[in-house]
Amino acid sequence: MALRVSASALKTLVALPLFAVFAATAHAAGDAAPANLAPALNQVYGWNLPAWLPLSNSILTSFLVTTLLIIGIRLMVGTPKIVPGRGQAVFEGLITTLKDMLEPIIGKKAMPAAFPILLCIFIFILVHNWSGLLPFIGTAGWGYADPETGKFVLQVPALRPHTSEANGTLALALFSFGAWIILIFKYAGPGVIWHDLFGNKAGKGELHPAMYYFLTVVFFLVGIIELVSIGMRPITLSARLFGNVFGGENLLHATGFIFIFYFLEIIVGLVQAFVFTLLSAVYIGLICNHGDDHGHEGHGHGHDDHAHGHAPAAEAAAKH
Repeated sequence: MALRVSASALKTLVALPLFAVFAATAHAAGDAAPANLAPALNQVYGWNLPAWLPLSNSILTSFLVTTLLIIGIRLMVGTPKIVPGRGQAVFEGLITTLKDMLEPIIGKKAMPAAFPILLCIFIFILVHNWSGLLPFIGTAGWGYADPETGKFVLQVPALRPHTSEANGTLALALFSFGAWIILIFKYAGPGVIWHDLFGNKAGKGELHPAMYYFLTVVFFLVGIIELVSIGMRPITLSARLFGNVFGGENLLHATGFIFIFYFLEIIVGLVQAFVFTLLSAVYIGLICNHGDDHGHEGHGHGHDDHAHGHAPAAEAAAKH
């Protein structure tokens, strides 16, 4: 079975340059901002769609790609069996790999509720990142023929990747942020959240009372700064994903879909999907995972030693 899966993967990689050739047949205009398709559809087909209708090219791509993704997974997996078929084995391998990587970060307590959300986020972002590498997405639409060169100049792409639009990545970040709020209140509770943000992490019996109360004020002020940092998370998550995907899209159009950059964008799409998912998991684990074998008393040490240990690695991955 492993040999068959590897052979399929190789066939896919061999076909990717052909996809690049098809995609390079059209040349996009320099302005890659998301476009409302309602005016163009009204003009071309004589429809009467309202101008305020939120039907951008990236939203249309999101509906189409997500629908195909759901249908594709259902066809590949079918009815789950004890002895998995090829499609079921592929998705079980993906699920197991992600679970093994994320569980130490999130903790066993919150993992059953958090993992389905993170799995959907990872697959959704990965597929939409890679959708921009398919033929006609970002390269087909409405435009004009350049009288000097004779090439078609694309003004309004009919389809664009969901993650190449700032609104799309911001929606994903807000969804992740909302899930984070629900999970930490359910699996950590207000007391743990307050202690994690504003509580004095020093032992009361180990310090002079004056020093202990001074540190209490210091930790409270640090907690206010941490609240500002938490409020910036949706912006940083969305901006990182949008910047990489949008920049890669422009790079491919500017270089005429050279294979080396095409292959690079495959790697970037995978890395950015993983970074977004990993950072979402780290944010959950920083509060929910304070040691599965320890009580609340060990929160000040178990939480900091375990959860914060993953944060530098995630931030380092995000920089790349």
